[in-house]
Amino acid sequence: MVEGPQKIDDFINDAEVFYLATVDGDKPKVRPLGFHLLKDGKIYFGIGNQKEVCKQLTANPNVEISAVVGTDFLRYYGKAVFEETYEFADSIVAGNEFLQGIYNDETGFKLAIFHLEDATAELRDITGAIMESYNF
Repeated sequence: MVEGPQKIDDFINDAEVFYLATVDGDKPKVRPLGFHLLKDGKIYFGIGNQKEVCKQLTANPNVEISAVVGTDFLRYYGKAVFEETYEFADSIVAGNEFLQGIYNDETGFKLAIFHLEDATAELRDITGAIMESYNF
């Protein structure tokens, strides 16, 4: 049986592109993301520490992630909690040539890694009916 985090990670993989919604002051902001990693039962996401999205999540950690596969969609929302150090992020970057081109000593950019706590994931069908729901 596939457990909640694995089920959500599989859905995001199938979607290929997923979206992160934050708040900038009193305005919503949504952007596509590509990086996620399931490790030790948590789904981690990565964003550049130089980007506005990082500042938005620091100011207001409430976030929602959305993805679509066919006529089904995911709503995964909760509080973004960042890793306290960059060791985990640095190990991810070290294994990815594309990320190495962005996050390096020359640019000074770092990959900030976060997961969601006090979170709910809902898999819904086209009518909006909840097919599965998980709390993390």
